[in-house]
Amino acid sequence: MDYDQKMKNRVSRIEGQLRGILRMMEEGQDCRDVITQLSAARSAMDRTIGVVVSSNLIECVKEAEASGDGQTEDLVKEAVSLLVKSR
Repeated sequence: MDYDQKMKNRVSRIEGQLRGILRMMEEGQDCRDVITQLSAARSAMDRTIGVVVSSNLIECVKEAEASGDGQTEDLVKEAVSLLVKSR
């Protein structure tokens, strides 16, 4: 899989969010604020997982169609399984 710069930027932003959350904890910030930021980071992770899985699925389906091996249905099932497992 080829991870483009947009995907890498998403992960970098999440990394920054997590560092910010750690800083908030070290500074003794309010629990509600920390939880809000943790929830935002989790949401960003979920969206990133979706982007990676869907991009990979598109790439794999194109390859399967080009080779004519008819694995498209299996690829879709595997992608759905990855999304379900990530929750």
